Amino acid sequence: MYKIQLFFRLLVGNCVVQALGRVTIGTVRDLGKTGWFLLYSLYMIVRRPGSPVQILKQMRFIGTKSLFVIVLTAAFTGMVLGLQGYYTLAKFGSEGMLGTAVALSLIRELGPVLAALMVTGRAGSAITAEIGIMRISEQIDALETMALDPFKYLVTPKFIAAMISLPLLCAIFDVVGIYGGWLVGVKLLGVNPGAYFYEMEKSVVWRDVYSGVVKSFSFGVIIAWIGCYKGYYAGHGAEGVSRATTESVVLTSVLILVWDYFLTSVLL
Repeated sequence: MYKIQLFFRLLVGNCVVQALGRVTIGTVRDLGKTGWFLLYSLYMIVRRPGSPVQILKQMRFIGTKSLFVIVLTAAFTGMVLGLQGYYTLAKFGSEGMLGTAVALSLIRELGPVLAALMVTGRAGSAITAEIGIMRISEQIDALETMALDPFKYLVTPKFIAAMISLPLLCAIFDVVGIYGGWLVGVKLLGVNPGAYFYEMEKSVVWRDVYSGVVKSFSFGVIIAWIGCYKGYYAGHGAEGVSRATTESVVLTSVLILVWDYFLTSVLL
């Protein structure tokens, strides 16, 4: 009986070790494939960036069509910051610093992150679904059969468009959010309008703007990278595309937040 129990314990232990090994090897393989995809995409941007027409088309899809959700989110984010910031600063008699609090919060942190998350939900998911459908319908295989590089026509235009569009959308987000805070702080709560903008102008420096630009640019790379990668290697059928789209949105959102922490620690 003891030998039988020992045999089953060893069997279970071996199964656990094998399962852990398979998961580890699969994870390392996926990380390698993902890293290769990014490096090859950046290489293709330099070598074969794609036609300007395709780049402009993707800029319209990623940037222009995201304007409404960006403006709406920015306005209410600024209004919330103005409302919460006023009651926090009022405890210390520093209501005049409201403009500084709103501007720095948006320019350094909330503007790039929230703009990227909104674009991820609206455009990143669509990028994955588009390329995934082309994968399962064998359109990508047809391009490869005709000796045409799919990266030139499908991936690099999206990368370039995302890297250009995200900083511009972030700038719009910041401006709209600042005026949203002004609307609540000045018009609703009675903060001095001169103090609102004067303290903002005095406190916001180029390093703050530079930090937001770098973040939004890198977030654009992440959105295009994960969206294209998940679509390019989507599984078979509608279920594979839906799973790839879900994984793309979740992974991109997590990477944006993680990368935002590391960039903040470096750029402070």
